[in-house]
Amino acid sequence: MDYWLVMVLCLMAAPSCWSGCVEVESETEAVYGHEFKIRCISCKKRGETSAKTFTEWFFKGEGSENFDQILLYQWPRQHILDPRFEGRLKWNGSAHSEDLQDMSVVITNVTYEHQGEYMCRVNRTLTFESHDYNTNVTKFIQVVVVDKANRDMASIVSEIMMYVLIVVLTIWLVAEMIYCYRKIAAAGEEAVLENASDYLAITSESKDNCLGVQAQE
Repeated sequence: MDYWLVMVLCLMAAPSCWSGCVEVESETEAVYGHEFKIRCISCKKRGETSAKTFTEWFFKGEGSENFDQILLYQWPRQHILDPRFEGRLKWNGSAHSEDLQDMSVVITNVTYEHQGEYMCRVNRTLTFESHDYNTNVTKFIQVVVVDKANRDMASIVSEIMMYVLIVVLTIWLVAEMIYCYRKIAAAGEEAVLENASDYLAITSESKDNCLGVQAQE
């Protein structure tokens, strides 16, 4: 009973855990002609504190020395400020709220012009009972554009480990099934032998009783 109670409590607590914020690094290799997501996540230190956030994205192409502002997002509007990204850049972060924690963007059709360094600047105002507090977080992402996606060693190893795990689990499951089948079969044979022994004992006892009755007569 205690086991099921713990399981229920864990399931009830899980949604609150899943809704948490985790800062994940962005991928850095974009494929020419494909869609690419540039991830920028900045979690609040205190989730219960309300906040208002706006985000600025900047880009420094290869050979350039300065960053150019390419996007300004302040819910619910976004403004594309660089013609190189007009019609190609879209917001892919937090929605339906001024309290932004995911400031990611997507380039819908990558070209070689999009190779370079990106800067995500997060401007957040935390609201407390007595005052407001402003914070700024800046993240840099170096993006390389390639003709064809390259699989890294980590993904190859993880895929191999996945197949090995599937094979091991399958073998273990088959072994468990064979073991259980043999155990059940052995238990059935023991039950049959026990029933036969009981039957013979009862028959022998009945025969002895009959002989005793005949002797008395």
